[in-house]
Amino acid sequence: MVRDAPTTSTPSAGTAVHWQQVMLPAAHPVPARMYRPGTARTSQQEHGWLVWAHGGSWQYGSAAQWHAVTHRLASLSGWNVLSVDYRLAPEHPYPAPLEDLRAAVDWARQRPGAQVSVAVGGDSAGATLAACVALAERDRGRPLAAQLLAYPPLDPDCTAASYRRDPLGFPHPAQLRLAWRAWRGASPGLVSTSDGTPLHRTPFDACSLAGVAPAVLAVGAEDPVADDVVEYAARLRDASVPVRLVQPPHTGHADLLRPHSRLLPILGTALRDLRSTSPSEEESAR
Repeated sequence: MVRDAPTTSTPSAGTAVHWQQVMLPAAHPVPARMYRPGTARTSQQEHGWLVWAHGGSWQYGSAAQWHAVTHRLASLSGWNVLSVDYRLAPEHPYPAPLEDLRAAVDWARQRPGAQVSVAVGGDSAGATLAACVALAERDRGRPLAAQLLAYPPLDPDCTAASYRRDPLGFPHPAQLRLAWRAWRGASPGLVSTSDGTPLHRTPFDACSLAGVAPAVLAVGAEDPVADDVVEYAARLRDASVPVRLVQPPHTGHADLLRPHSRLLPILGTALRDLRSTSPSEEESAR
């Protein structure tokens, strides 16, 4: 059973959103915040679900700290958003965060009206996790409606040229490599679930991306992880996966946490317009 906290409402531009704290059933129960646009009576029946993983280098952050981000995503998109307090490294490295997010996806699939529309998303390290969950769902034969990924780091070695573009850029590749090691854990092997589904640490490790959920990828042109995201978009296109790549200029890492984020409205609109998004689209926001 899900244990609900009292429902409250927070003012926001766009659709009114009600949110509450929930505990999702799993072998390790998963705390989360649930955001529902519209009235509490109608929102679960009329909207899809976005399972969201916050950023924080796999080691930091919480659903509470990302409240403004996920609240606004629900308001802009009209979708229910489930912001997951997944277990954090180094105490809980791979695959624990993926198990928590998969439990959240399973819970969302059981909600009224969610049979067709369940998506995953995240920012920074959370976006990496979301992309791995999208792969796991594909391998379970239950592909998702979409993956909305804001500036995910995807190469544990941080070898792309964009990492060397600005010596003072954030995240710094040396610190990011340490974060990768904390998240990946000590075992180099690939863990599979009880039903045989492989759990990847990064989608770059997957032999094929064919059949994975359509993707909306957002990253600032000057972000150190930009080349990772561009490479992922190319791999998705090569696998015939619908992808939209957004690269606004003058936009840094952790943009979603800024009061005047450029990427957050883009993601919210993309989710709202999910069914009408063209199969393959690239743009530079101005």
